[in-house]
Amino acid sequence: MDKNLKALQPAAVWHYFSEIAAIPRPSHHEERIRNYIVNFAAQHNLEHCVDSANNVYIRKPATPGMENRKGIVLQAHLDMVPQKNNDKVFDFENDSIEAYVDGEWVTANGTTLGADNGIGAAAILAVLADETAPHGEIEALFTATEETGMDGAFGLKGGLLKGDILLNLDSETEGELYVGCAGGLDLNAVFDYKAEAAPASGYEAVTFTVKGLKGGHSGIQIGSQRGNANRLLFRFLNAVGQEWLLASVDGGGLRNAIPREAVATLLVKDAAAFAAEAAEYERTITAEFAGIEDSISVTVAPADSMPAEVIPADTAKRITKAVIGVADGVARMSVAMEGLVQTSTNLARVVSDGSTVRMQCLLRSSMNSEKQALAESMSAVFELAGAEVELSGAYDGWNPDMASPVLYAMRESYKALFGKDPAVTAIHAGLECGIIGGTYPNLDMISFGPTICYPHSPDEKVEIASVGKFYSFLLDTLKNAPRK
Repeated sequence: MDKNLKALQPAAVWHYFSEIAAIPRPSHHEERIRNYIVNFAAQHNLEHCVDSANNVYIRKPATPGMENRKGIVLQAHLDMVPQKNNDKVFDFENDSIEAYVDGEWVTANGTTLGADNGIGAAAILAVLADETAPHGEIEALFTATEETGMDGAFGLKGGLLKGDILLNLDSETEGELYVGCAGGLDLNAVFDYKAEAAPASGYEAVTFTVKGLKGGHSGIQIGSQRGNANRLLFRFLNAVGQEWLLASVDGGGLRNAIPREAVATLLVKDAAAFAAEAAEYERTITAEFAGIEDSISVTVAPADSMPAEVIPADTAKRITKAVIGVADGVARMSVAMEGLVQTSTNLARVVSDGSTVRMQCLLRSSMNSEKQALAESMSAVFELAGAEVELSGAYDGWNPDMASPVLYAMRESYKALFGKDPAVTAIHAGLECGIIGGTYPNLDMISFGPTICYPHSPDEKVEIASVGKFYSFLLDTLKNAPRK
């Protein structure tokens, strides 16, 4: 396993990414990476500050002869998504990511890599440290807690940024320029219950698990039609041919990740018969997801102990109906841009705690009215099933500006460098551009980056060659920035 990332090219980017990967930085635990960035700015004698939202701001003056170019804000986020395989022992708050070279890619050992958005942050540091690259005035903005609510972008105050152009370095396909993104909305549904004593006899306790799904980013991968472990678990419970009682459930993980695994502790009359039905169900959904999911696993095993309490049967049935009845996945495709998901939702989390079952969904759409209509529809399903529903965290999308001066400059630059036109597109995810643009409406914005596959999952990897192209393109963009 080759862990020497600093031997890769471009050396400066991989040097800083290697250092960033060594710093624990899950969302809401960004103190160490923030201190690292601040210390970097101090060591390079660059003007810097940390704002009230815990964003780090750095300013670098224009190089001689470039003072007449429009100012550019380079933007990336500090945090990463903490996801690991079940058999991986890892503490995201204290352990360093075990990044290594795997052929033409860099990946991590059993965890997310954090190339989202560590590569973008590393590229910014490389630019700030470079004393030879020509550029106009540069501002660097490292935002806080993007992955769990875009807190830093929401907390950014007007008056801090002086630049004319914002380059967001948080996209994940090299050769694509993103000029628009989806807005988002959180939907949380809560089923309250009073636990009942488990029957003293007549039942066997089993652990029912659905796992092996690919998961991934709930915006970028939602159009791939991957399985949702929460839906698949409750779909079986709704259809199984024998009585069951639900003691607990724990499905999915982060609000912006498609659920890869879900597990329930159940009491059943006949564990062997239940397991036989589960095996047949595994064959059914494996056939349904052929070509999409290749490692679906549905298992039934004896529980470690007999649960003392269960969720009331009526409540469990209503929860089951709500999970399989509520919208999940792609709701509508874009008419304006072929292949782009316009509206979607992800049932990210279903978890019990002894007195409630909580469900968390993240809705996305580039059309605010459609996002709101979907929220109303889903709320109706949950409320009819007896849940209390809360909508929160709404943010708008980013509307494309095809007449953008920096878009024109970047298209010309890319073609000159690589002999072909870049793709110009939008993304079905909540880039911070939409929020920052609300505070700074005159910013000319583009998002781009290297090729990162399977972000938000332990399969995350970044293509080495694409990092080189991305960084060359970034430097050329700075060199050829539009004049004031």
